[in-house]
Amino acid sequence: MPQPLIVSSQPWFMAGFLLFVCIGLALDLGLFSKNKPHVLGFKEALWRTVGWITCGLVFSVVIYYFHHDLHGLNTNFDYAQYKEKYQAGFALLNNPDATAHNFAIEVITQYITGYFIEYSLSIDNLFVMMLIFRSFRVEEKYQKNVLLWGVIGAVIMRFIFIFVGSALLIRFHWLMYVFGGILLYSGFKLLVNKEDDSEEFDVASHGVVKWASRIFPVSHAEHHGRFTLREQGKWMVTSLFLVLLVVEVTDLVFAVDSVPAILGITRDPYLVFFSNIFAIMGLRSLYFLLIHGLSGLHTLKYGLSIILIFVGFKMIFEHWFKSIGFNHFHNLIVLVSIIAVTVLFGLVIPDKKKA
Repeated sequence: MPQPLIVSSQPWFMAGFLLFVCIGLALDLGLFSKNKPHVLGFKEALWRTVGWITCGLVFSVVIYYFHHDLHGLNTNFDYAQYKEKYQAGFALLNNPDATAHNFAIEVITQYITGYFIEYSLSIDNLFVMMLIFRSFRVEEKYQKNVLLWGVIGAVIMRFIFIFVGSALLIRFHWLMYVFGGILLYSGFKLLVNKEDDSEEFDVASHGVVKWASRIFPVSHAEHHGRFTLREQGKWMVTSLFLVLLVVEVTDLVFAVDSVPAILGITRDPYLVFFSNIFAIMGLRSLYFLLIHGLSGLHTLKYGLSIILIFVGFKMIFEHWFKSIGFNHFHNLIVLVSIIAVTVLFGLVIPDKKKA
């Protein structure tokens, strides 16, 4: 009787990765540098962003050498189980070492593809976050607190979304069509959306603010970077807490798009998790890089919409794509090309809003 696929034979790997994530987030969010300025300069933000992107890409080497251990894969039988469970496309060969090499190349390609998708979507998320801070008039010195808890919330929500979503896809294959439909809807909506994302919104009329104001007593006193205050013997939430709620709900909405998008590339929950986490890490550096006026990204939403539509079609017509020999390398080429062309157009075509 076949033995069930081992979920993880190396708990130390995940423990070490999560420790690395905690230390990395603490460094990037400035938890060890309280005396430093709250705002990163352009050069520092640029070098930090380049550093985190490098870390994300270099992690593919770790995946090459250790990902099979994470799933407890040693024999061709183990790899065959993985291939069936996660609908992988690597070839099974008589030599287990050759099979392991094919497996490693495929998971690396899937990881890098997913990383590019998630990083691109995180940039769009940051544009929305900048709009939230501007609308709520959050001072730069207090944005660090919201970014810290916002990123922690994003990590937790994505961890839940990823492992639940992957488990559901394995159990109920028809959910591929549901996820594909979500991506098609999101992609077309983003493509035809003509709203000016640079305009501020009315804080008082925001749905999350209205809901929170009915649930929590809200203090109108100066928050001084705190989420709660005690007034007349009663604990109350501050306007900064409302900002955090709006940020978390916004990230939840983005997760509904981003997690299915990468599940369309790979159903391996670890690859999805790794690519998501590395896309989240370094968000503070990227945030300040965008604040300093990084050009060439005003056309990004069109590239993201095309990516979402492409992945949605791929999830719905998965069997057809496989029948024509479309594999993980083609995925990577298509998605990187879309991002590159989008940014190139952004550099060539001036931003009318700035003009």
